[in-house]
Amino acid sequence: MAAVAPAVTRTETDSLGSKEIPADAYWGIHTLRAAENFPITKRPISVYPELIEALAMVKQASARANKEIGVLDPEKADLIDAAAQKVINGEFHDQFIVGVIQGGAGTSTNMNANEVITNIALELAGREKGDYAFLSPIDHTNRSQSTNDVYPTAIKIGLSITLHTMLDELDHLRVAFLAKAREFHDVLKVGRTQLQDAVPMTLGQEFHGFATTLGFDHTRLSENAALMFEINMGATAIGTGITTHPAYAAAVLRHLREITGLDLQTASDLVEATSDTGSFMSFSSSLKRNAMKLSKICNDLRLLSSGPQAGLGEINLPAMQAGSSIMPGKVNPVIPEVVNQVAFAVAGSDMTVTMAAEAGQLQLNAFEPVIAHSIFQSITWMRQAMWTLRVNCVDGITANRDRLGAMVGSSVGVITALTPFIGYAASAALAKTALLTNRNVADLVVEAGLMSREEVIKQLSPARLSGLETITAAIPVIPTRDPDAGA
Repeated sequence: MAAVAPAVTRTETDSLGSKEIPADAYWGIHTLRAAENFPITKRPISVYPELIEALAMVKQASARANKEIGVLDPEKADLIDAAAQKVINGEFHDQFIVGVIQGGAGTSTNMNANEVITNIALELAGREKGDYAFLSPIDHTNRSQSTNDVYPTAIKIGLSITLHTMLDELDHLRVAFLAKAREFHDVLKVGRTQLQDAVPMTLGQEFHGFATTLGFDHTRLSENAALMFEINMGATAIGTGITTHPAYAAAVLRHLREITGLDLQTASDLVEATSDTGSFMSFSSSLKRNAMKLSKICNDLRLLSSGPQAGLGEINLPAMQAGSSIMPGKVNPVIPEVVNQVAFAVAGSDMTVTMAAEAGQLQLNAFEPVIAHSIFQSITWMRQAMWTLRVNCVDGITANRDRLGAMVGSSVGVITALTPFIGYAASAALAKTALLTNRNVADLVVEAGLMSREEVIKQLSPARLSGLETITAAIPVIPTRDPDAGA
């Protein structure tokens, strides 16, 4: 007798009718409808693993809370708990197939999580996938919940998790710039304002400034992370808590805090918290600030390394790839360029978040999927951009010391350091002469009898020119010798 072939599909039914589901799929009919309805981005929600883990954490906490307050059978609650843990551990993420952009305010994402976790739990119980009479995605896995509290809560938890990894990378980048600041601490160069020669500084000071601004951003982002800690679990559909037990909100909060390790708090006004997305807008804005400042640093790196012969050529960026299909030997600053482009995308995503936050109506914002996608993408891209900037660029930067020294020696900007001793008018006249004749400023000052060679050398030392050595008082001006005066 021939063996019976295993079923290729299983039939699932919802209020709209029946569908055939692949027999080996852990998702079900609600997920399939969403996949058919939203073939937009070709990017499933699983591209953001922290979001999938956060969804499983919410389902796990809800199962524990429902068991604790007696609204869910302990056996079923434990099965859901164990299934959710597998997802938290990184398993079954490929089963989260709905697109990152979807209509329905995130319902499709919530249903995808409900179905996957339920079918994992059914297997753990020794039952077939789709045996919803025993364990239901809606009646059991989604007990005491609505998409409208699950989804924003999961987004906030997921963002908190992924931000932590980005902040780690941001700090690594800050430290890399700080290391270069120490390496270049004695390299004098010409500073520039409005792309024109200004007063001297050290290359180390310039790189130290990069490190400092990234440190400020780390602090600002860490502060704004607290915006993600206010959640609305227990609000259900619109914030009134309909269908929940009075003890559920406190119980699920307690379990979520334990599972996530985050300092989560239940919003004081669940109706407001369910309809408002202002925290996402503020959080996105802080990401844009970081992106713009990082992009400005990359602009500076490209300028400083421009040339190498006909540009500034002050620093050398590591050569990462051939820069032209027609010009042999050309090497482009591709790493700063890609970071610039990431920053442009983050700025665009921030505008998307702003518009989506404004577009919500009445008791719910239907556009949280594009908000979530925009912010998760920004964090993910920023984290990777910071990594490649550090490893493939900053760590390998070298200084063109001879070129920098030559530029300082011929720069009229150094005369600014002498204005306390010879006055602004004399300094301006000598600067003009130096530009016209291409003479050395120090030589002109000495020849004019305004300062001795020793004093000029002292005041134009690298330490004083860069401000590392404080000048507390002007030396007496050496009077110009009167040719008619006697010896």
